[in-house]
Parts: sequence; C-alpha cells; structure tokens
Amino acid sequence: MSAVFEQIFQVGFLAAIIRIATPLAFATLGEMFSERAGVLNLGIEGIMLLAAMAGFTAASLSGSLWLGVLVAVLVGAAMGALHGLFTVVLGLSQHVCGIGVTLFCSGLAYFLYRLIFGQQSVPPSIKGFQPAPIPLLSEIPILGPAVFNQFTLVYLAIIAVPFAAFVLYRTPWGLSVRMVGENPRAADSAGVSVIATRFQGVILGGALMGLAGAFLTMAQFNAFTFGVVSGRGWVAIALVVFGRWDPWRSAGAALLFAFVDALQLRMQASGLGHIPYEAFLMLPFIFTIVAMAFISRNAVAPSALLKPFRREER
Repeated sequence: MSAVFEQIFQVGFLAAIIRIATPLAFATLGEMFSERAGVLNLGIEGIMLLAAMAGFTAASLSGSLWLGVLVAVLVGAAMGALHGLFTVVLGLSQHVCGIGVTLFCSGLAYFLYRLIFGQQSVPPSIKGFQPAPIPLLSEIPILGPAVFNQFTLVYLAIIAVPFAAFVLYRTPWGLSVRMVGENPRAADSAGVSVIATRFQGVILGGALMGLAGAFLTMAQFNAFTFGVVSGRGWVAIALVVFGRWDPWRSAGAALLFAFVDALQLRMQASGLGHIPYEAFLMLPFIFTIVAMAFISRNAVAPSALLKPFRREER
C-alpha cells in the first residue's frame, strides 16, 4: 500500500483526477439542466456514445478536432431535441423514452461506425488535443502543472461550472428553468412558456452530453471504441442527485468520483497483482452506490421532475 500512497501524492495523480472529471462534469451539468427543467434524461449514455462516434468520425475525416467537437455538440443537441419531443411535447414517459433514446443512439452509433470504418482489427485513431499550458499559471508549484497544463476542453469544463451557476441563478432564463421544474402552473400563469423552456433545457443538456462524448474520443482516448463511455452517463445521473441539482456541488461530486477512479488506476499499477483487476474497476461504482444510499434519502428533487405539463389540464 505504500506504493499506492506514493503515487497519490504526485502531480500526475491530481492531473489525472481533473482529466477524468472533465467528461463527468460536462455530462452532469447537462443532466442537471434537463432535470432542473423537469425532464429526466435517461438517454444520456446513448447520447454520449453517438456524439463521441460522430465527433471522432468528423475529426478523422476532416482533420479538424474543433469540427469534431462541433459535430458532437450538434448531435448531442439533436438527440436531446428528440428526447424533448417525446417527453415535453408529447408528454410520454420520461423513463421509457430515455431508455429508448439510449438504445437508439447506441445502435445507430454501432451501425454508422461499422458502415464508415468497416471491420478493422486495429481501431482507427486520431491525433487528439494536446496539453495547452497557460503561461505563468502553469509554473505555479504543484497546482500549476496539474490544473493549468491541461487540454483546452478541460479549461472549458472549469469555466462551464461557474457559468452554469450564473445562468441558472442569475439570469431570467435560469429563473424560468427553475420555475418550470418546480411549479410549471405558476410559471405558465406568469407568462413563461413551459414547453419552450423545458425543450431548451433538454437541448442544452444534450449539447453538454455531446461535449462529454467529444472529450472521450478526442482528448482522453483519441480513438472510438464501443466501450468508450463505460457507464459514465449513468454515473452522471447519480452525480446530479449527489450534487443536489446544483452546479457547484455536482462538479464537486464529479471530482470525488474521479478521485476514486484515479485511485483504482493507481492501485492497479502499484503491483497488487494478486487482486483481480475487476475488483479495482468496481471501486468507483461501489462508491457511487454507497454515496447515493446515504445522500438520496435527504435529497429534494425538483417538484415537477417526471411530470408532463399539459396546459389544458388543471
């Protein structure tokens, strides 16, 4: 275990935590916006996978990483709009539609990938984003190399957290989102379009989920595989509850999960070969389940979450 602790107290360990937390932060913020508007999006796993595939394909064929990011965001927004059409406009079950979106996106991602790249023994790869150190800040001892010598998308995730908090708590649109998630009848009486606001929240959430998928294939792994998401979408749903539907707390929950995930990677590399590696892989998910068991009992979800809004019904 001494070898594990030696690896923990290193700059590389802190940098790994931030990198692992980045896609979780994007996905968690996206799910948070959707749920604050009153819509549970269980399609997040599939949306991330399809966006990851689309972004990787666009970057591979065009040679432009930022075009790949844009495509991933647009695909995520489009799938969010699809989920919004079913749940917000048509008022169908959010649980059933979310699972349907995940299955549809997953199947579409597999089909398109096989259609474009074929059956290859070695998966195609790209030259992904490279670390972009920030002058002066990257020279700060310990903190600088870990935080300010990261990918551009990591900086975007760091900025996204306070920006999301500002939008949610300090703007008229954020107030509308919180109103339609808590009391859509009151929001409708105040002149707020519940359908439009919820639709916008779900689309924004889908775009952020797409950005999470783009990070996985264009910064973290630089390749697309069918297991690239590996349950991160489901974890993001749990992190929203763990963070009590707040941007800052949700980001903190993402960092905490990333800490456990980075720890299990270090434990695998520490020479504990007598323990099956699957035991280490389980640690982050066990942590999530245990945390949910304690936190969810006192967590108060938006009052109108999962409840469709029909203006003609009183």
